[in-house]
Amino acid sequence: MNGIIPTVMPSDEEIALALEALGMDALDVRCAYCGDPATEWDHLNAIVLGKRPTGYISEIHNLVPACGKCNQSKGNKPWRSWMFGPSPLSPASRGVGDIEERAEKIADYERRFPLKLSRCGTGGSILDINLDGDADMIRKMS
Repeated sequence: MNGIIPTVMPSDEEIALALEALGMDALDVRCAYCGDPATEWDHLNAIVLGKRPTGYISEIHNLVPACGKCNQSKGNKPWRSWMFGPSPLSPASRGVGDIEERAEKIADYERRFPLKLSRCGTGGSILDINLDGDADMIRKMS
């Protein structure tokens, strides 16, 4: 499914601007959720839910630096409810002290950079017809 969802590769300038907006130093990039050293980028908003595209795409304004623990724990959950929720390894369950400040930075980031959306797979496209047809065929084969 990820192969059909648009990906917009960011420029170095866009990455620098994103890090600046999140209050981060490009030489010491930290997990936006907990503050540990970042090892990857996480989608703030899931690009796939229930095996269907959500409309969100892979682009810099739908990504934040993350550590592996946070990225794996969050999965495709909404970032705010996950951050403050009881999921194993969430910032709240790990006792991250500045969680409110971190959440506000992420919320500011979302407000500052509106997300790009794709209609691919979100209703009425040829992809939807194929996905629905495949699901129907699988049900009939079961």
